[in-house]
Amino acid sequence: MPRFTRADGYSFVELLVVTTIVLILASAVQPLARVTIQRQKEVELRRVLREMRDAIDKFKDAADQGMIPTTELKANSEGYPPDLDTLVEGVSVANDASGRKLKLLRRVPVDPITGEAEWGKRAYQDKPDTSSWGGQNIFDVYSLSGGTGLDGTKYRDW
Repeated sequence: MPRFTRADGYSFVELLVVTTIVLILASAVQPLARVTIQRQKEVELRRVLREMRDAIDKFKDAADQGMIPTTELKANSEGYPPDLDTLVEGVSVANDASGRKLKLLRRVPVDPITGEAEWGKRAYQDKPDTSSWGGQNIFDVYSLSGGTGLDGTKYRDW
């Protein structure tokens, strides 16, 4: 009498069902992953903007206290830095014979949304709603991304 031996393992139908279930679960998780990634980029954008704005404010405070010689400032600069590179390269401190420089940023940060180290700039003399930089000084910075955040506001308005 012949014996039928059963082969151990999974049948094709069982594998097909498991694969279908895994694909359905993966497609449900994908939008959540996208939102999480966008949220992380937005948190990084807020941190970077705060860091640059703090550096601009510290430069302005130092200029107001007379720590930065007027030769380092442009005419009509109102005490704000002429560009972002000045915050990185630093300016010489007034009445300091040692040649010490006041450096407020290690580097110009990369915009996490665009992936570039390019930022929109506003001068103190510019109108608040302008989209072009007058070039006199750096009063404020904003993202050049045309996108909208999870809260519904445009990144350039942050």
